Amino acid sequence: MVVELIGFAAVVARRIGLLITLLAVVFVVVDLLPGNAARAVLGRDASAERVAAAEHELGLDRPLPARFWDWFRGAVTGDFGTTARGQSVNDLLADTFPQTLLLASIALLVTVTVALLLGLWWAARPTGIAARALRPGSAFVIAVPEFVTATLLVLVFSLWLDWLPAVTFTGRSGYPAGAEMLILPVLALAIPQTGWNLRVVRGAVTDAASAPHVENAVLNGLPERTVLLRHVLPFALPTIAISFATSVGTLFGGALVVETIFNYPGMGALVAGSVSDRDTALVAAVVAVTGATIMGILLVADAIRAWSNRGRR
Repeated sequence: MVVELIGFAAVVARRIGLLITLLAVVFVVVDLLPGNAARAVLGRDASAERVAAAEHELGLDRPLPARFWDWFRGAVTGDFGTTARGQSVNDLLADTFPQTLLLASIALLVTVTVALLLGLWWAARPTGIAARALRPGSAFVIAVPEFVTATLLVLVFSLWLDWLPAVTFTGRSGYPAGAEMLILPVLALAIPQTGWNLRVVRGAVTDAASAPHVENAVLNGLPERTVLLRHVLPFALPTIAISFATSVGTLFGGALVVETIFNYPGMGALVAGSVSDRDTALVAAVVAVTGATIMGILLVADAIRAWSNRGRR
């Protein structure tokens, strides 16, 4: 037990280290972009004196490591500072992150449900209609990026059929005014991830079903449902859980692009504006929040895998 806790702590420390490294890389990359936040905020016609004064006020004349360290100290306490335009980064995140979280969560729920159902169907009927349809179909949707899928969905369901809205309008709460406005963004995110995960489910279940203890259970005459629930899924669960957890990162990353296409009120527009303004603090804050969320999901998946491995002993 002690060894397992030490190993889990090492995993947590390694992922925290990777997140800190990623944040440092974000600072470096944004700093290497042409221009800076002062010039972006003041505009091209601003005099050199005004730009220099703004750079001093924003701390852009300080060394990059010192700027990163000051931002990081505040971020650890939950204070992400202010944008180059003087807005609170915490307030901007509070206004947009829940919408992105809602979109990604619904897409993950759709992905998990559909991938499990289709993956189990494929594993149970490896030479049937399901296999002949899902093998090329899943490969196709995996190969198509989210923004292409989103464009095709808009073309078919909004322009040709006129069934669903192509853009998102927000209500007084800041969320989409109607549930129908979530359908296309959710599908654009879920379709590629469903294709990938149903292949993982099918492979994990097929591998687990070939184990000797499963063959013994079948020979003993146990019902198919009992064999699946008690002897196959517990051994396939760690691989499936890791796959779904990994999809969380892809869903969040894809959401930032899909939100822009559908004018969804999430962090996509926030990131686009922050890059345009060369606003390092805002870009890093978005990366920190999404990275911490993804890291938490991965740790849950690690815990599920560890629990499953202990159950096999």
